[in-house]
Amino acid sequence: MKRLLTVYFALLLAVTSLSGCGKSDAASTPTPKTLTLFAASSTTDVIEQLARMYEHQTGVKVYTSFASSSTLARQIEQGAPADLYLSANNKWMDYLAEKQCIEPDARVPLVGNRLVIVAPMSVAMTTWKTIAPLKKFTDKLAMGDPNHVPAGMYGKKALTNLHVWDKIASQVVPAKDVRGALLLVETGQTPLGLVYATDAAASHKVGVVFTLPASSHPPVRYPLAVVKNATMEASAFAVYLQSDEAHSVFERAGFEVVK
Repeated sequence: MKRLLTVYFALLLAVTSLSGCGKSDAASTPTPKTLTLFAASSTTDVIEQLARMYEHQTGVKVYTSFASSSTLARQIEQGAPADLYLSANNKWMDYLAEKQCIEPDARVPLVGNRLVIVAPMSVAMTTWKTIAPLKKFTDKLAMGDPNHVPAGMYGKKALTNLHVWDKIASQVVPAKDVRGALLLVETGQTPLGLVYATDAAASHKVGVVFTLPASSHPPVRYPLAVVKNATMEASAFAVYLQSDEAHSVFERAGFEVVK
């Protein structure tokens, strides 16, 4: 409770303005009962559920925009009207911090995730005990673009540490975000994909064949921050996302709550 209240009062300070980030000065006057959250595509299902729950409880309408964390960060930098930003890694949150687009005292680690390799459910699957089968794999592997998509960046690091990346790199089909990689596997366009555990759990069309060791990559963390010029409604929703009720929803979706 002490941490939650501390974060709450820090978030209430998020009312300063800075041109070029978040809402423009003309749009900085809070619109009653609305807020806009930009969130990593891997959080689509759980955030939409929490937004509906919050609106039902408070009457505040939560507008959402989902894409890769890199795409959203650049949109915010260019002045897109976001109040909150939920990134799938610290890199892109740090990017916005350097650009002074987020409130420095209103940033918190929210949840964590795991990386898995999936295959279409229609394919007779056997789970792998090690990463060895990927070393012999000759077809395509879908994953978020490792140049900028967090899931791809985590994945490249893991496969490098597992001594597989040099072999598999030429077979990678880069997707614009992790949900795009999942779709390639769901539709049979690639026989394997590297996605988050929560993406696999949300799909009825894929199954997990291997969970990458947590030690093979940096911890998958999703930081949440208030964007410059954010509404007071955004601050309250940020607090709600750290509540016990929200934690339960995140955990049921397969996320690890960071406390």
